[in-house]
Amino acid sequence: MEEGAKGKEEFTREFGKDYGYPDGPRGIDEIRASEFKRLNGLVYLDHAGASLYSESQMEATFRDLTTNVYGNPHSQSDASMESLCIIQAARQQVLEFINAPAKDYSCIFTSGATAALKLLGEAFPWCSDSCFMYTMENHNSVLGIREYALNKGATAVVVDVEQIEEHSGPSNLSFKKLTSIPQRQSGANLSGEAVDRNVYNLFAFPSECNFSGRRFDLELVNVIKEDSSRLLRGSLQCSGCWKVLIDAAKGCATQPPDLTRYPADFVVISFYKIFGYPTGLGALVVKKEAAALLEKAYFSGGTVVASISDLDYVKRRKNIEDLFEDGTQSFLGIASLRHGFKLINMLSLPSVERHTSTLNAYVRKALLAMRHENGSLVCVLYGLNDAKGQGPTIAFNLKRPDGTWYGYHEVEKLASLSGIQLRTGCFCNPGACAKYLGLSHSELFSNIEAGHVCWDDYDVLHGKPTGAVRISFGYMSTFEDAKKFIDFIEKAFVSKASPSTNGSHLEVDVILSSSGIKSMLPRRELYLKTINIFPIKSCSGFSAESWPLSATGLLHDREWCLQSPSGEVLTQKKVPRMSLIGPLIDRTRGLLTVESPYCSEKLQIGLDISCKYLTRQKMNLHAQRYEFQVYNDEINQWFSEAIGCPCTLVRCCSSEVLPCTNGRTGSTCRDTDSKLNFVNEAQFLLVTEESVDDLNRRLKPNCERYESDTLLLPIDPIRFRPNLVIGGAEPYEEDDWKAIHIGKEHFSVIGGCNRCQMINRNPKSTSMQPAKEPLATLSSYRRVKDKEILVKATFICRSLGLSISVPPALLQ
Repeated sequence: MEEGAKGKEEFTREFGKDYGYPDGPRGIDEIRASEFKRLNGLVYLDHAGASLYSESQMEATFRDLTTNVYGNPHSQSDASMESLCIIQAARQQVLEFINAPAKDYSCIFTSGATAALKLLGEAFPWCSDSCFMYTMENHNSVLGIREYALNKGATAVVVDVEQIEEHSGPSNLSFKKLTSIPQRQSGANLSGEAVDRNVYNLFAFPSECNFSGRRFDLELVNVIKEDSSRLLRGSLQCSGCWKVLIDAAKGCATQPPDLTRYPADFVVISFYKIFGYPTGLGALVVKKEAAALLEKAYFSGGTVVASISDLDYVKRRKNIEDLFEDGTQSFLGIASLRHGFKLINMLSLPSVERHTSTLNAYVRKALLAMRHENGSLVCVLYGLNDAKGQGPTIAFNLKRPDGTWYGYHEVEKLASLSGIQLRTGCFCNPGACAKYLGLSHSELFSNIEAGHVCWDDYDVLHGKPTGAVRISFGYMSTFEDAKKFIDFIEKAFVSKASPSTNGSHLEVDVILSSSGIKSMLPRRELYLKTINIFPIKSCSGFSAESWPLSATGLLHDREWCLQSPSGEVLTQKKVPRMSLIGPLIDRTRGLLTVESPYCSEKLQIGLDISCKYLTRQKMNLHAQRYEFQVYNDEINQWFSEAIGCPCTLVRCCSSEVLPCTNGRTGSTCRDTDSKLNFVNEAQFLLVTEESVDDLNRRLKPNCERYESDTLLLPIDPIRFRPNLVIGGAEPYEEDDWKAIHIGKEHFSVIGGCNRCQMINRNPKSTSMQPAKEPLATLSSYRRVKDKEILVKATFICRSLGLSISVPPALLQ
């Protein structure tokens, strides 16, 4: 029996009664085959970010919209009345989804879960005696409410519910540990003494943490509302009445709260996280008695009975939905909700919860069992130890055999190359991220000072991860998805025993002379084959037989770059047409000439530093502070036509290393001692011809799988944009080089190059979709132990000197 079939059989034996909707009208295999054909070969594991819409859902939505006429609901026409009926039916369906009695609750449609939270923060009756308390594990959109509270003089408090134990008390729950952290007191009353006015406090927690997948016990609602004094004793005494907010944006996908059992005052819902479509639509479900406390300043179309333009007069609508739904509702999006609920209701939410739980338990068990060849753990999971208290989400980081961390960006990059979609970072949940990663306040501030911000590539700083890898399952996820993910982790990150090799690590000193390059290794003749200069960052380059050196590397290399109107440095990743811009420098005439197939004439730019500049500006890029000069509109117009979008050409004047960046220990090496132009990491990039040849031999057997416009074989070394191409070496011999001499010039090797999908782009194509090769093949054999980079080139640097030349006799 094949391994895959055997694994499926074992899985079915353990989870068969819950996996795949065995008692439903359609099984999981039929659902995938009929509803999600677009997932062919793709493993989608980011349902915590967004679920996927089904084909029948979208077909029904399209059929609905093409056969019915829905008008603006703020009108009296028949089409408008039809919209009103649809909206009212949708409200009822949402209330039924979370078992909220219509006599007690109202459903306010918003532009999303974040808009619902913002609405609540703005309208809640804060005062200087109020308290906003929230759990450590909360989304940024919940944390943002504290700004409204603090601005009204209220207190913000963070609590960490570490463990809940049963006891014989009336609430049946008690907190083993409660940590409170007042954010700002602003004169609030913390003594618990009675006050003369009505005081309202708000407690917020997620039904399911979007970082760890931990499910919070919804009994918290009753404990807070009925016995808050016992809960808060010894930490903080807040007078007044407590209201409870549940952020159910993540939890509703598999286990929505039951408001009959747990009567929270406010519940936030996001529909695309449940069934994929529509986006830009959410809801705030509010208890009617709590809604009466909300205070709204702004009014708009649809929210008033009458207003007078030139008098301070407005009469607002009484109905809570009408009062808080500013402007025209997203009535077409609301009309589509019933088609999304249809498939979920057909499967039943308990069945969806059981199905996704089987996949979660299976993958968690596999990850925890993984060991490197030396017996060390591969995976560290975050969240509760008991999978029963977890939603279908797994957050984790991976370790090398020596205990150091793999950067989560490497995991994401390799997963993408393997056809697996997942998410990395902190997932907009800084509290959970800091809690599970063990990051102190001082470490968080240190990371920020080192330049770390959301969505960057600083995945390991000061020896600790700054975020995690997250996978999450949805109602259409399959065993095959889970198995492919497990196999990917095993293949890419688990160290296996390998045959012993002779020899030891060599520090190679390579020496160049007029007759070629000679290394200190016996019977080895190396030579410099090509010198490449890339004047404009991410554009094409040119080759030269000899070229001067400068304080920043090859003279004029990456001395220019293109900026978007917002100041972003443009690259081929977002603007593929940059690869077709061909620059050439004539040092004798002092000209930079550029051409593009999208421009009728060539452009000539003087190299004189005083030519055609407007202003001198500064920017930060790759941990460097650059001073640069900007060209005039005529030149910028040429480049805008060449790349098909507005841009500005700028030229580097000087650069310096930003402070507090040396603590970074992520997945790249960077020259922090030399002067740099607009390079990513170092002054020079070097490859050997033999390493590229070896890669081509590995790619050739599979070349028939690739489109001719995305992968041209053999791959030329220029695909890796090297400044120097060395010939005569053994494949990947450069891995062990520590220094190079070219003539009388000495170059220090900084380290390997962290490769990205840039090398997958055909430099002659303007396609926005890069191929998977050659990066996929490189990742299968060039991820060296103790390095988390795809080594395919080497960074080197040097001191200020003269020039280097390719010996004519050795040119090919």
